[in-house]
Amino acid sequence: MKLRLFPQETAALELLADIAQQSVLAVQVLSEMFGARRQDRERIFDELVKVDTRTAELQRALLTQLRTSFVNPLPREDLLDLSEGLGSAVEELVAVGEVTVVNRLDRIAREASDQLEIVNRQAELTVAAMRGLNRLDDLEDYWIEMLRLAKRANHTHRVWSGQSMRELSLGAYARNVEMARALVAAAHALRDVAARVGRIIVKES
Repeated sequence: MKLRLFPQETAALELLADIAQQSVLAVQVLSEMFGARRQDRERIFDELVKVDTRTAELQRALLTQLRTSFVNPLPREDLLDLSEGLGSAVEELVAVGEVTVVNRLDRIAREASDQLEIVNRQAELTVAAMRGLNRLDDLEDYWIEMLRLAKRANHTHRVWSGQSMRELSLGAYARNVEMARALVAAAHALRDVAARVGRIIVKES
């Protein structure tokens, strides 16, 4: 199965790749936030909000592209579903930053950085996958690797939650669990994008 595209049809895929790139940028901002002093985190969070705003702008541009283009590389509904999934990933990453600021966390758990590293890898793979949607035969490995990374994220989440329950006070535990849930939700959102790609591969084969 090979999909053949006219040059103008790649616009939607480039927009999807740009939306996916916002997840990479969000991870970079969060990484800076995790390493910053508590008093600097609110300023850094403003950069995360800008990433969220840019994501919404790109999603709007994609919707316009899908409405006005005569031929698209894939069904409009599939492309829109991918856009929504990518937007959800950014939304969860913004939530991680918001939890960090609102809860005024003094120390970021090592597991948070571990989770962020997993999400970063997922986001990088997803950017490449969005650009490669016109070569669906090449994306099976992407789908498999994303599922593997999601399992790693789930394992880290369970270990982190268990250790927090044993070692932290009730208040500290609640703050850590809130961050842990947002991070694993970001990993799940990107996994779900890969699952959508898997369904597209099957449907278009």
